Amino acid sequence: MPHIYVDNDACPVKEEVLKVAARYSLAVTLVSNQGMRPVRQANVRMVTVGAGFDAADDWIAEHTETGDIIVTADIPLAARCLKKGASALSHNGKIFTPENIGSVMAMRELNAYLREAGESKGYNAAFTKADRSAFLQALDTLIQKQKMG
Repeated sequence: MPHIYVDNDACPVKEEVLKVAARYSLAVTLVSNQGMRPVRQANVRMVTVGAGFDAADDWIAEHTETGDIIVTADIPLAARCLKKGASALSHNGKIFTPENIGSVMAMRELNAYLREAGESKGYNAAFTKADRSAFLQALDTLIQKQKMG
């Protein structure tokens, strides 16, 4: 069964992950750069890493194994975990794959360039009920895929 790792800083779907993981009896590790409110579920481990740049990402990438599921909005972290055979999805339900991660990384770089050049304001769209629903569906899809083998 997959282990779910959550890049927990500013994660809007932590409660959804915990509910789904409990339903499937999956282990979850919440990884954060800062303290977290305690979660009292036997299947949940909480890891607080240092405040260093990318410390949480590095910890997740180091501990990820083939078949795990990573919940993150961090595209470079998703790419690192995909290389190790894990699955990755964003908070809005976008599943990152080896086939799409290159174009997602390229779009990220283009958007960063446009922000630096002043051509884009670089806002993040508000998190919606549709995003939450898409996330739940994508997480269930990835779990079912891992269970099938």
